[in-house]
Amino acid sequence: MDNWINLYRASHTLEAHALKGALEVEGVAVRLNGDGLSGALGELPVDLLQVTLLVRAEDRSKAGRVIERYQQRQGNGWLCGQCGEENGAIFEVCWCCHHDPHDN
Repeated sequence: MDNWINLYRASHTLEAHALKGALEVEGVAVRLNGDGLSGALGELPVDLLQVTLLVRAEDRSKAGRVIERYQQRQGNGWLCGQCGEENGAIFEVCWCCHHDPHDN
């Protein structure tokens, strides 16, 4: 029997799908609850509907680590050493000049 638990309530459907992808890359099966309602909203803003991510109980620990890494990255932007542009934490390379700060 599948034992699915609530893992995370995303702010909007785009965040939910991004996290779903990150979890699936780690081998965690994910279900989205509330995502199917977005079509009923029509042209309303994307952040109006919250979507809950569900995972199997046995994946809770692994999935929790993925969510923890995501949450830690949300507030930690960085400045590009090549062009000086400020980048959000979600960017691994500069959005402006495409410089990779991990290349030396």
